Amino acid sequence: MRLPDEVRRLLDERSAAREDREFERADSLRAEIAALGFDVQDSARGSTARPILARQADGPDAIDEAATVAASVQVVAEDHPDDIVRLLRGLADHPPAASWELVVVANAPKTPLDELLAAVDLTVEPVVLETAGRLGWADGRTLGMRQSRGEITILLDTSVEPTGDIVTPLLAAFEDPTVGLAGGWGVTSQDGREFEEAQPGEVDAIEGYCLAIRREALRAVGGFDPRFRFYRNADLDLSFAIRDGGWRAVRTAPLPLARHEHRGWTALPKPERDRLSKRNFYRFLDRWGNRPDLLLNREPDR
Repeated sequence: MRLPDEVRRLLDERSAAREDREFERADSLRAEIAALGFDVQDSARGSTARPILARQADGPDAIDEAATVAASVQVVAEDHPDDIVRLLRGLADHPPAASWELVVVANAPKTPLDELLAAVDLTVEPVVLETAGRLGWADGRTLGMRQSRGEITILLDTSVEPTGDIVTPLLAAFEDPTVGLAGGWGVTSQDGREFEEAQPGEVDAIEGYCLAIRREALRAVGGFDPRFRFYRNADLDLSFAIRDGGWRAVRTAPLPLARHEHRGWTALPKPERDRLSKRNFYRFLDRWGNRPDLLLNREPDR
C-alpha cells in the first residue's frame, strides 16, 4: 500500500529524530502519524506505517499499558461452536500455574457467546471483546492482541485442545530476552518459498496454531497485517516482521496440545482455499521475498 505523502514525510522526520536520539520528538511524531490514522511499525531496517485497526472496544489499546498478568490466552469465537467449547474446556481442565487472563474475541459468532461460555466451567472470568461485525482473520486476532494485558500473549487456534498446562513451558521460552516469538510448531526455509516443519529450537516462523508473542515485540509490530483476511501465511508474515525487529523465534519442545481438524481449511472448497492461500503468499513474498538474511538456513547463493 502506498502511504499518503504527509504520512511519508512524518515517517522520514521520525527516522531522523530517532537517529539523532531525539526520542521525545520521535514519540510526538508517532502521535501525529496516529492522528492521521496510521500505526508506526519500527524495525532494524527503518520504519513504516499501516492503517490503524478500527477500534472495536471502548477505551485505549491495553497493549500501550504495563502488563498486569504473566500471560494472556486468546481465543477467537467465529464458527464451529463445538471446536470453541473443546478448546475452552481444555483450558478449564488444565489451568495455567502462572497468573493469566482469557481473552475471547466474539467475532460475530454463529452461536451466541453466552451459550458457549455457559458450557464450560472456566477458572477465570473471560475478557470478552465484541466486534461490530465479522472482521477478517488478521483484524480479529489483532483486536484481541492489542487489548491483552499479559507480558506474553498466546494465540490459540480452535483446532487445538489443551491436554495440560501450555502456559508454563511457553513462558519458559521467553526467559531468554532475545526471544520475541515462541510456539509449539515452527517452520524453516532455504529459499523463502518452500517452508518445512522444523525441530524444536530457533526457527524462521512460528505457526498460528499456537503462537506466543512478547509484549514489547507486539508493541513494535502492532499486530497482523490487516490484508490477511484469510489465515494462511499470516503467521509467516508476522514472524518475519518480529524477527526483522531483531527478535528470535523459537519452537518449544512438544506442548500438551492435541490437534484436530482445521476448519478454516476444510470448510472451504479446494479452489477457494487454494486461491486465498496463493493470494496471501504473494503478499508475504512482496514484503519478504527479497530478505534472504532472515532465513536461518538459506541457500549459499542467496
